[in-house]
Amino acid sequence: MHIAMLSAEFPPRWGGMGSTVFHLSEALVKRGHRVTVITRSGSGDPPHQEGVRVITVGWAKIPMEFTRSYGRKAMSELEMLNESDPVDIVHLHCPMISWSTSQFRICSEKIAPIVSSLHGSWLGERDGLMEASRAREAAVWANPNDMAIRLLAGRYARFENYAINESSICVANSNATKEDFESRYDVPRSWNCQVVHWGVDTEMFRPFDDNSKTDIEIHKATRSRYDDGDHECKIILAVGRLAARKGYGTLIRGFSMLKRDIPNSRLVIVGRGHLKSRLMKQARRLGVGEHVRIESGMSFSSLAQLYRSADLVVYPSFYEGQGLIPLEAMSSGVPIVTVDHGPLPEMVDESVGELFTMGNMDSMLVAMKRVLTEKGSQKGIKGRERVIEKFNFDGNAASFEKIYLQALQL
Repeated sequence: MHIAMLSAEFPPRWGGMGSTVFHLSEALVKRGHRVTVITRSGSGDPPHQEGVRVITVGWAKIPMEFTRSYGRKAMSELEMLNESDPVDIVHLHCPMISWSTSQFRICSEKIAPIVSSLHGSWLGERDGLMEASRAREAAVWANPNDMAIRLLAGRYARFENYAINESSICVANSNATKEDFESRYDVPRSWNCQVVHWGVDTEMFRPFDDNSKTDIEIHKATRSRYDDGDHECKIILAVGRLAARKGYGTLIRGFSMLKRDIPNSRLVIVGRGHLKSRLMKQARRLGVGEHVRIESGMSFSSLAQLYRSADLVVYPSFYEGQGLIPLEAMSSGVPIVTVDHGPLPEMVDESVGELFTMGNMDSMLVAMKRVLTEKGSQKGIKGRERVIEKFNFDGNAASFEKIYLQALQL
């Protein structure tokens, strides 16, 4: 099959969506298919993948509205692509592309059946921001994108409604996302929505090998960057964009309380965004500034090493369609502490980490202390086993191949 993927994110513009489209494309090629990705321009040259063609299109750099401008340009490029190299399946990655009903019908009638991946909803994003605001997260109104979501989510949600009504098949990335759409949107009685959890790169995100001299040396060097000379310290890692709904303010407050019981703990946050200075000011105000580090940029190889050198990964997000960070931690053989909300319990339980009440510092504190003080824990081993079994891209490609064939038969 020739599969056209329309995704607003693709490397080097990384993110959860960009990562999944990149790896899914590669896995589909291995199964004998061809993939053309139509994505946004301006982020640099995409990495070479055998059998994957990448086309970039222009877009208006306006919060939320870029989904419409990118959608129009992607549609035009898709029509030209189909004329020169007929497409069998069009795979949209929502909600970062907004098509009207007429655009959906032109595509399905003149080009190919449409499969729409639902990575989350604008209304869910808005609710996550509202929860973050109630939890006193910093700068909920300071980010233009967050402001746009809070003010315009209802307006742009109608394009998601078009997607679930006009696509041949929809694929939610979690049961929580599917339920979210069913409860908020005008779902047709004939709605065909399947659930496929995204996987992660299990070769890059792997456990620390204590039989490898190279791993041991890199492990020691990595930890020495953050341990302040205390080689027995506990390194807590958080990964993700520095945005209000990611819950870093709550995490830093919880960490300041944890320091009273586990004084040799350290917090490392890896993520880009406008909140770095605010978060560091908060850490200093709480008296833990010298034990909190925020890394704005890091290569994937360095990040993977940091995962497997950490003692614990914490993911305090107020909203996710699925959330890949917990899976990256589990794949790296590291226990994960995250919220008991939305899709996270579909991946995480007490055998691989701990769940806490979203936005509740006391609950977070108990979960972090339990993992960090647990003797002989098998949580990291169990987490790796779960990812290998259930959350990998070979499984994703096999699932989507079946879905594409179903769409072709409708």
